[in-house]
Amino acid sequence: MNTADMTVGELAKRSKVTTETIRHYTDKGLLWPKRNPANGYKIFQEADVVRVRFICQAKQLGFSLSEVGQILFHADQGNSPCSDVRDIVQTRIKENRLRLDELLALQTRMEGALDQWRAMPDQLPDGDSICHLIESVAKSEDKT
Repeated sequence: MNTADMTVGELAKRSKVTTETIRHYTDKGLLWPKRNPANGYKIFQEADVVRVRFICQAKQLGFSLSEVGQILFHADQGNSPCSDVRDIVQTRIKENRLRLDELLALQTRMEGALDQWRAMPDQLPDGDSICHLIESVAKSEDKT
């Protein structure tokens, strides 16, 4: 084993992730360790530290491991993945804005329902009603 070679544990420590993370990235094909011929253990190189740190940075920006794999593939082929990265982030920003709008609308509905329920007593299910609180919101939305 070369002195620059690292075990899973050493790579995890240097990359500030868990050994499970290194194994997961290896299983997903994001890392390609060699095998130590003496014991069959996976061995990693200094370049793998850079790669793991990149994967973590990409994940912090919301990239899926599949997307990270595509980015790494382009880079490994000597091609710039930057235009794809921009496109993915622009799409993600639009998706996030829609989700935020949906969450804000949900928050408003929930707060309105809670205000409406403050004056309503608890009731037992009666065969026609399961929870009159939830059903009252549906009825008030039908009126609008």
